[in-house]
Amino acid sequence: MKENRNSFSNQVGFVLAAAGSAVGLGNIWRFPYLAAKDGGGVFLFIYLILALTFGFTLLISEISIGRKTKQSTLTAYGALHKPSGWIGVVASIVPFIILPYYCLIGGWVLKYFTAFVTGGGAAAAEDGYFTGFITAQTAPIVFFFVFMTATAAVVYLGVEKGIERLSRILMPVLIVLVLGISIFSLTIDGEGGRTGLEGFAVYVIPDFTGLSAKDIFYVIVDAMGQLFYSISVAMGIMVTYGSYLKDDSNLVKSVNHIEIFDTMVAFLAGVMIIPAVYAFMGMEGMQSSGPGLMFIALPKVFAQMGSVGTIIGAVFFIMVLLAALTSSMSVMEAVVSGLIDRFRWSRHKAVIIEYVISMILGIIVCLGYNVFYFEAALPNGTVGQILDIFDYISNYVLMPVVAIGTCILVGWILGPKVIIDEATKNGEHFARKGMYAVVVKYVAPVLLTILLLGAFGVF
Repeated sequence: MKENRNSFSNQVGFVLAAAGSAVGLGNIWRFPYLAAKDGGGVFLFIYLILALTFGFTLLISEISIGRKTKQSTLTAYGALHKPSGWIGVVASIVPFIILPYYCLIGGWVLKYFTAFVTGGGAAAAEDGYFTGFITAQTAPIVFFFVFMTATAAVVYLGVEKGIERLSRILMPVLIVLVLGISIFSLTIDGEGGRTGLEGFAVYVIPDFTGLSAKDIFYVIVDAMGQLFYSISVAMGIMVTYGSYLKDDSNLVKSVNHIEIFDTMVAFLAGVMIIPAVYAFMGMEGMQSSGPGLMFIALPKVFAQMGSVGTIIGAVFFIMVLLAALTSSMSVMEAVVSGLIDRFRWSRHKAVIIEYVISMILGIIVCLGYNVFYFEAALPNGTVGQILDIFDYISNYVLMPVVAIGTCILVGWILGPKVIIDEATKNGEHFARKGMYAVVVKYVAPVLLTILLLGAFGVF
């Protein structure tokens, strides 16, 4: 398979595809509500520090492993160190679990875009709209089917003709839309004399007043968990994409560009949402919105803007839809590439089989809000349905395990020099290599262990 392996046409294609993977619902849906919950500036400050150290370390490790082995996650770890092959197996399970429910949420975004573009924005802002939609037996499955099919169609076309080509189109459009909505959000005059600029100040200026050491600890845990979503590590994607990166590409420069893209969009996602929600709902409403910030609170904000709110809402949700698609196709590619490398299947066969399995699992998750509804108490203290169980297993348990395994492999078994040598084999300057060695050996394993213990309710 090596000689016929797909690859990105050049470094720009790789960066746009990898950045497209990183820039998804994790940035635009999850980042703003965590920032709102954790006090805005405090969360942002801690997140940026972790992104430049912890996040960078995991990102460059995975991309280097992929390029060095020229294999996807399922087999790459074993190629480097046979006893560590289990890391690749667990890492391949993660996108397999994530894909069905990620495409389900992508279907929710498609539903809201459809509502706003057809003039139904006011209805989408009504109490019970979101709950009524996700608990319906047919509509969520239809929107999930459309989004899942679009994802599979791109991956079916291959790396260069499908993923790279679409990323080259969608990423510039996405950035323009994000910037436009962010600027608009800052100009808003809300209720009670509150403005978007005041909300922006809440978002960017850290205020540690009244925060205990325990409060800050939980913000660090939230920010660290967010990094998995934001930069697409520990789920097989970056190893897979790294395996498609040509040997003469500047790996360090590529990682820096991905990091800048991702952090910029995550920051701007907060600028798009937090000032607007603050202006109309105040600090209490902003902090209490939680995961429903995008699907429940934001449509109410758009409704209060009048006729312009319908236009802004439609533009916002098409932007989120594009971001969700660039990420979902990378999640599916991580699974498909593993099947190709491990079982020598053709791309078309692997895509079709994964599509059918994900459709079945996705429908089960859809029905988890009606036919199969139940409430399960999870070890981290939350209560959830089938989607929440999928999310807990993949993001709170398996992803930290993969990341810990990667750090032990690189930091203690192979040695950081293996990754540093791969990243600089074309003479690239690796300015953060000293920091990288310390973080991958000591800092990251400790932080990841804390994150994993938190998932089991230890803290």
